[in-house]
Amino acid sequence: MDPASYRYKPRRRGQAELEKRIKEICETRVRYGYRRVQVLLRREGVQVNHKRTYRVYRELGLQLRAKRPSGESAPSCGKIVPGCSAQSDLGDGFCA
Repeated sequence: MDPASYRYKPRRRGQAELEKRIKEICETRVRYGYRRVQVLLRREGVQVNHKRTYRVYRELGLQLRAKRPSGESAPSCGKIVPGCSAQSDLGDGFCA
């Protein structure tokens, strides 16, 4: 192994300021995901990589919840009738 790789010490900048700002944005705008937060940070002049934004967003537990379906389903074209045979006029098991 190369000695330069072996002796590598990662130098991560302090991210307390970034965490604080992401929390503030997410408290005021609950439905924003990390991509939208990234756009707002860029507009404020904060130069931060999208991968870092995603990592901090996830570490803070701010995962955006998936929207639940409204409960409305598409209307069906016919109803299945128990006494209807499959060899009816339509041939698909539906009786209109």
